[in-house]
Amino acid sequence: MNTEFPGPGLDRELALSRVGGDAELLKEIAALFMEDYPGVLTEIRAAAARGDAKGVERAAHGLKGSVANFGAQTTVDAALQIERMGRAGDLSGVSEAIDTLALALDALHPELEAL
Repeated sequence: MNTEFPGPGLDRELALSRVGGDAELLKEIAALFMEDYPGVLTEIRAAAARGDAKGVERAAHGLKGSVANFGAQTTVDAALQIERMGRAGDLSGVSEAIDTLALALDALHPELEAL
């Protein structure tokens, strides 16, 4: 498996604009996100393992909204793909999609830490 995730991560300018230019607030939001997202990823995996398409959709939707605050389009797109799979009730291929999302989050994490 590829351990590096290609593509854009944090869009610092966009993220700052979403918090009115308040760099300290952005750091706080990033810290909260970094604490929360591993649990949400676990929730998505567990819902997928149960075949709970609505649970997959709901958790992926929440994660997508949170990561959008950072302008991390690659990660947003990965979460959106999973959300759509859940909405369609078709979880075939969801494990691979979750792995892609996890790689995107792993790539974003150090960028958020550096804020």
